[in-house]
Amino acid sequence: MPSLPALRRRPALPATAPLLAVTGHTLAVAAPAPPPGSGPGGPPPPPPPRRRPGPGYLALLRLPGAAAFTLGGLPARLPAGMFSVSAVLMIAASRDSYALAGAVTATGLAATALVAPWTARLVDRYGQRRVARPAAALAVCGALALVACVRLGAPAWTLFAAYAATATVPNTGAMARARWQALLGEDPARRHTATSFEQAVDEVCFMAGPALAAVLCTALFPEAGTLTGAALLAVGTLLFTAQRATEPPPHPRPATGSAAPLRRPGTGPLLAVFLATGVVFGTLEVTTLAFADSAGQAATGGLIVGLQAAGSCVAGLVYGARAPAGPAAARLPVLLALLAAALALPALAATTGSAALLAPAVLCAGMATAPVMITAMTLVQHRTPPARLNEGLTLAVTAILTGIALGSALAGQAADHLTPGTGYTTALAAACAAIALAARLRAPGPALSAVRG
Repeated sequence: MPSLPALRRRPALPATAPLLAVTGHTLAVAAPAPPPGSGPGGPPPPPPPRRRPGPGYLALLRLPGAAAFTLGGLPARLPAGMFSVSAVLMIAASRDSYALAGAVTATGLAATALVAPWTARLVDRYGQRRVARPAAALAVCGALALVACVRLGAPAWTLFAAYAATATVPNTGAMARARWQALLGEDPARRHTATSFEQAVDEVCFMAGPALAAVLCTALFPEAGTLTGAALLAVGTLLFTAQRATEPPPHPRPATGSAAPLRRPGTGPLLAVFLATGVVFGTLEVTTLAFADSAGQAATGGLIVGLQAAGSCVAGLVYGARAPAGPAAARLPVLLALLAAALALPALAATTGSAALLAPAVLCAGMATAPVMITAMTLVQHRTPPARLNEGLTLAVTAILTGIALGSALAGQAADHLTPGTGYTTALAAACAAIALAARLRAPGPALSAVRG
């Protein structure tokens, strides 16, 4: 008979082993009781694992400091869509010349294209608070100087100089995206959601800004839009930069591998994609307004343009709520192809001469733009070193604005000399060019991958 320690060392019988008992000369075998919930055919299969829901927008805003810098930055982002409309209405009302008003705003756009990347580079190097506040103050001074020149009847050249000073408006959207990247780190799903959220905020601001400026300038007095925009810029910049906890650290000296974004592999074709997409935006807006005017329904033109922005906003939120499928460089040409297909709808609707048919077509085209912009901005963030992120994002915005100006000019010429609605074919051609450019995008080089790792 084995000793007691030996018995103790024997392994325990499994719970499913039969039970044995001896009664007199009889050996009884009893089956173990089945585990709770098991059926006659054995234990049930384990339940399928629950799929974790994707990161939502409310979850992002619950991150420490996220809601504070988001709400604080809203008033600072509205003036980007207010200043140009306000300047056009104010100058046209006082000088009775839309040509002069358009030339002044075009000069301001050219100045922004030159100054904004340098401002963003200073933000990356010295920090958002130290650079954004004086840059916003200089832009506010330029807006106030423009109002003074208009009110005092100063020479026309002073209008150009004053409005050019507003080119130092800091890119709050780029600074907000940099804060999201610092908060989320290398989490691709949540960064995709944050980029989609920022794109939706941009659409809301660019939709509400011009409308607010038009109401203020027409309902109150011509200078009201510019003065309100200057006040919003000053207050919004102070509120946004006051959130120190979420401000990314500055990069006083360029780190190894943090070359200028323009020198990064693939940056040129990517900026060209933004330029072509800007042509789509500018052509859509001007062509829609001109088409509605030629159809005798000028009042509905602004509403149709608003549908374009609203469709883009909603599509951006829906697109951001789902996890991205595949790398951004592979998704971008596909999304641009969908945009080109959607742009064929306004071109077809314009042949009918009906603004009622044009409205849903423009809505569909607007819904196709947000996924393109979100994916392209994601590529910018992937391909730009953290030390130059604001500069890279601002270069993208500058390319878009340049494209908008070019598209607006082309659509204006088409509206004056060709059949109404011809500008939609220009937008379609620009989208096709963007597809060809997106196909040339290359993966980021090893130096950038090392920096980001």
